[in-house]
Amino acid sequence: MKAVAFRAFGGPEVLELMELPTPAPGPGEVRVRVKAAGTQPVDCAVRTGWVPPGFTVTLPHIPGGDFAGVVDALGEGVTGFSIGDEVLGFRTQLTYAEYLVVPADQIVPKPAALSWEVAGCLSASGQTAHTAIEILGVGEGETVLINGAAGGVGTIAVQLAVGRGAKVIATGREENHAYLRRLGAVPVTYGAGLIDRVRAAAPEGVDAALDAASVEGLRVAAELVKDKDRVGTVFAHEDYEELGVRWIRSMRSARRLAELAGLVADGELTVHIRKTLPLARAAEAHRELETGHGRGKIVLLIG
Repeated sequence: MKAVAFRAFGGPEVLELMELPTPAPGPGEVRVRVKAAGTQPVDCAVRTGWVPPGFTVTLPHIPGGDFAGVVDALGEGVTGFSIGDEVLGFRTQLTYAEYLVVPADQIVPKPAALSWEVAGCLSASGQTAHTAIEILGVGEGETVLINGAAGGVGTIAVQLAVGRGAKVIATGREENHAYLRRLGAVPVTYGAGLIDRVRAAAPEGVDAALDAASVEGLRVAAELVKDKDRVGTVFAHEDYEELGVRWIRSMRSARRLAELAGLVADGELTVHIRKTLPLARAAEAHRELETGHGRGKIVLLIG
């Protein structure tokens, strides 16, 4: 099969289109012919040497954590899925490829209303945002600050918080403000003076905060929110302990993913695709991700 992988850690240039063995499903697994795979900053972190907890990187290594495609082989004991089923799912790495194997409890049926590109990038950002809003206990009538609100995680988190009846203060570059307003948020600009701009936008105070973009934004959140258990970051993994706030790790499950897919299919949640690229141009996706700017998701189209 064709896959994008790297033989050594480094910059985006280490990503290569390779011919690698097509995997076979073991007991309880399915093989999926991948149609689309999302990209996210954690893929870049792995490429530069970070190893996900509980995972071993063996070179050459295929990055990627979410996907959509068609079931094309079943391992022993798999029930509930058939060859030809359209699915979306998640796994720890290995999704930038024409085929992958995955435990059957990590895929869900793809609603017909979801395009391949949306289905392929929903899990990683969607489940992270859903986990965060749940853990932070965002509720009706509260005010929540979301830092990096125009990105993949931020876009979903804003909509989920608004859906729970919260007022959302969303940080972003000025060119993303109209976008954030369409999602239902009150936008404020990054940079010096951020804390004063948030206070002006939320004179009632801030009840909870999610950081998906920067240490600076997380520091502002930690200063504004009284209960540090209600401040979380999915970005600043080296700074959260110093600030006394929470590191939020996505608690992924088929149940959570199916709920998100249903919300998208029903028109209650929007996934913004800013760019699609062929698999061979994965390095371009990583270069853009590492700028730290841009709204929504970059998706690799494979099958």
